[in-house]
Amino acid sequence: MTTIVRYPRPNARRLRIYSFDPALAARYDLVGTSSVTIEVPWEDNLRPGPIGGYVEVVDVDPAAGAVYGPVDLNTADLLATDGLQPSESDPRFHQQMVYAVTMKTIEQFERALGRKALWSTYRYQTAERKYVENHVPRLRIYPHAMRQQNAYYSPQKKALLFGYFPASARNGANTAGTTVFTCLSHDIIAHETTHALLDGVHPRFNEPVNEDVLAFHEAFADIVALFQHFTYPGVLRDQIARTRGDLLRESVLGQLAQQFALASGRGDALRSYLGGKDASGKWQPKKPDPFLLAKTSEPHDRGAILVAAVFGAFMKVYIGRTRDLFRIASEGTGIMREGDIHPDLVNRLAEEAQRCADRALQMSIRAIDYCPPVGITFGDYLRAIVTADLDMYPADVENWRLAFIESFREWGISPRGVLSMAEDSLLWPTEEEVIAEQVTASTATPAAQDLVHADLRMATARGSSAVKKMFLDLGAKPKDEYYASKVTPPASIVPGASEKVLTPVSLSLSRLQIWLEGERQAALFHNWLLDEDAEWLANCLGLVVTPSSLPMTIRQRGGRPLVEIHSVRTVMKRGALGWPEKHLVVVVTQTRIGYFDTETQVQKDAIPDAWKDPQPDFKYRAGCTLLIDPERTQIKRVVRTPGTVADEREFDRLRSYFVRGLEPPNAFDGAAARLKPDAEPFALLHSRFGA
Repeated sequence: MTTIVRYPRPNARRLRIYSFDPALAARYDLVGTSSVTIEVPWEDNLRPGPIGGYVEVVDVDPAAGAVYGPVDLNTADLLATDGLQPSESDPRFHQQMVYAVTMKTIEQFERALGRKALWSTYRYQTAERKYVENHVPRLRIYPHAMRQQNAYYSPQKKALLFGYFPASARNGANTAGTTVFTCLSHDIIAHETTHALLDGVHPRFNEPVNEDVLAFHEAFADIVALFQHFTYPGVLRDQIARTRGDLLRESVLGQLAQQFALASGRGDALRSYLGGKDASGKWQPKKPDPFLLAKTSEPHDRGAILVAAVFGAFMKVYIGRTRDLFRIASEGTGIMREGDIHPDLVNRLAEEAQRCADRALQMSIRAIDYCPPVGITFGDYLRAIVTADLDMYPADVENWRLAFIESFREWGISPRGVLSMAEDSLLWPTEEEVIAEQVTASTATPAAQDLVHADLRMATARGSSAVKKMFLDLGAKPKDEYYASKVTPPASIVPGASEKVLTPVSLSLSRLQIWLEGERQAALFHNWLLDEDAEWLANCLGLVVTPSSLPMTIRQRGGRPLVEIHSVRTVMKRGALGWPEKHLVVVVTQTRIGYFDTETQVQKDAIPDAWKDPQPDFKYRAGCTLLIDPERTQIKRVVRTPGTVADEREFDRLRSYFVRGLEPPNAFDGAAARLKPDAEPFALLHSRFGA
């Protein structure tokens, strides 16, 4: 019999971690799978801390008045032994644990999105009301930040803060009074890191402008943590064997943060997505409920429905791909004999589970590039998943997109304003489609159909000409003063590139150079929007850039509405022939300030420069995310918010939501407080409802 030896992949560092958390290490039947050795990207300049290119572990314990010595993962003994052995009592292992899981999560994102991960920037306004952005090179991680039952990502500090606390519940799984460290939970670390990574892509998702926003943040973080369970082969094979290949049975694969839940008296797991125990104590699998979403408002509970929908799609494909294996193993009956299943069957089922989980995770992460810049809803996310997967894999041989659509429908999740739940109806529109929509909506009577078609041809040609100007060197305009504070990098950052046109960035550059080039290209894109032809196209994209009699509460300068180019990112996408190509993702938003009192709103709308009010009741934002193919000089996808920044109906809808949301017992009690610049949305959310 040939033994297959698996060698570490090149440029990888092997480190030991708890596969879930120390609760599994305390169970005799799971001791063999309680820890695993994982591979994370190798960093040449990793310093004691660890401090690398992406993260910086700072082990200060304010509650104990202690500073723990940093672990040096480059010492010969730790390199030879794959790091420190898992230990609840050694602060150096705590540092190793948070570093390893964080880097593993970052790796998943970079592989799915096709670019290097960037943290959200420090952004502030000067006394002259100019916006300044500073690059954040590393995310800070504090393993022992507080003595609390809490762990959270801080958008203000650009840091992960993990708490520790004495176990309060007395049961067979823990001893009251012993210390529980959230920094030793794989699920909590992956969850909080995902919050930070999502904030780097969509910083406006911290603003709870509808009941799905914070729920989506929580759900997305759980999706990543949940599917990372399937990347550890030893754990996966063990659980496949215990469940006899039926992943709908009770297992640790569908549970998050067991030790945290047990120690705080919250049950067997903080959240379980496979099922739970009924009143008699018997475990029951979770069944889809299309009416549950309408009755659920608390962010974690509402987010759990989205996770269940995504996990349901994974299960549909897994069951479909393993049906033949069960048919062979049961001699065609479909009913397995009693006893343990054969190890060969365990290995094959584990391979299929890992493969399906990886595809589901990649689809889930890749979709965030196809989300609107503000006000995300679960329905928007479904459209993003379907569109992003179609652009990556036009031929859906395994029917992954159908599995997602069906699972979301079973849980009562549907996008707003679509004609049907068919795949083609869920796709975000192309440039040509939004132009056609604009022309059809603005052109004369039904009797003038020939005129409509003529105008459509002219509009399409005009839009194509406008987009081409982004990539043709036709002379540069001076930068708008709104972007005067942005740093312009030297031309050598992109060899041979003109500073007058958009140019995809080389992904081999450092993260700082990529960020600097993104800032420069944001300024160029802003100037392009001011072009006459682009002004017309901007209306199709859901933007308002033409001077007109708009409410003065919209951010303006000289009567012209302002736009914020949040980011211009170069990503690797699948090209027409299946080869990777560089595309651009551009995120654009506009802002209007609002007031709860409608009479106050009317008064402010008529006052020049009213948008400068430093203390409005709320802010209404609208905009779009654009997927651009620079080689073909076309906008491939347009992801718009439901209305423009001047849309009174959507503006009133947001005001009504806030007025209702500020009244108890709505789950977003205190929503206005979370919209303040110094808000810590996840600190309060996690302290009230769990990490």
